[in-house]
This record gives sequence, C-alpha cells and structure tokens, in this order.
Amino acid sequence: MPAQTRAAPVTGSPLARFNTAPADEAVRTLLTCLNSHRWARRLASHRPYPDLPALLAAADEAAYDLAPGDLAEALAAEALPALPEDTYAAAHTALSAATAAYEARFGHAFVICVDGLDTDEALDHVLAAIRSRLANDPDEERPVAAEELRRLARGRLTSTLTGAGR
Repeated sequence: MPAQTRAAPVTGSPLARFNTAPADEAVRTLLTCLNSHRWARRLASHRPYPDLPALLAAADEAAYDLAPGDLAEALAAEALPALPEDTYAAAHTALSAATAAYEARFGHAFVICVDGLDTDEALDHVLAAIRSRLANDPDEERPVAAEELRRLARGRLTSTLTGAGR
C-alpha cells in the first residue's frame, strides 16, 4: 500500500506565500491594498517578485497607469481614517464639513496618506490638505488623488507583505 503524503504546511515569508498563492487569492490580497481590479490582476500576473522593493516598484508603475475608470473604482472604496476617540468635537465637525465639501466638489472620497505622522499631526495635516485641495479644479485634483492612492497602496502592501498587517 503506498504511503500517504500530506501537503506541506504553508511556510515562508508573507511575500513567499503571496508569490505562490493561487491567482484569485493574490488578487484578493492586493484589493485590500488598492481596490482596483485591473491594478490587482496586473500585479498578480507578474508574480513571483524577488523581494518587496520589486513588488513596490511594480505597484507604483501599475498605479501610475490607472485609467480614469480604475481610479474611480479605487476611490469609491476609500474612506478617511477614523479620528482618535479623544479628538475634540470641533475637529470632528471641521473634518466632516471639509470632507462633505470635498466629496460634493469632486464626487469621491478625500484620500490622503498619513503614514509616518503621529496622531496629533495627522489631523492638522488632513484638514490643511482638504482645504488646500478644495481649490483644485477636477483635472488638477485627479492626479493628486491618484498619487495619494499610490502612497496608500505602498504602505498597505508593505504592511501586508512584511507580516506587520497581521
């Protein structure tokens, strides 16, 4: 009687697991970083990546190539990060008003990457950026929003594929 073999347990780094995952699973992982199906399929189809910098470079390139529909798809899934519980009420009101004005003007959520900022700085940074970007016309704002999405995707990919997102 032949010996039964067991499937080897999945081991290795998060990047190694990503590189060897079924395509649909890799796409699902990527969609948590940037909700563009075209972007996710493109990155998944170019696996394996030798290291995280190679994946991030490919992610940047794919993000720069987002068509308007892809950008709209990604923006539709975004929301501002939640404010800390101890944030004073006036800040919530100011952020809500600025966000509503932005969404009314541009038709999508305001996106901004606050990676590397501490909580106290992030709120001021977000409010200043919304106010500043409200002066943009839609053609000026589109590449700014795309750049913020690219930065968000890089941070999320890094977190997810270094194991920090677990």
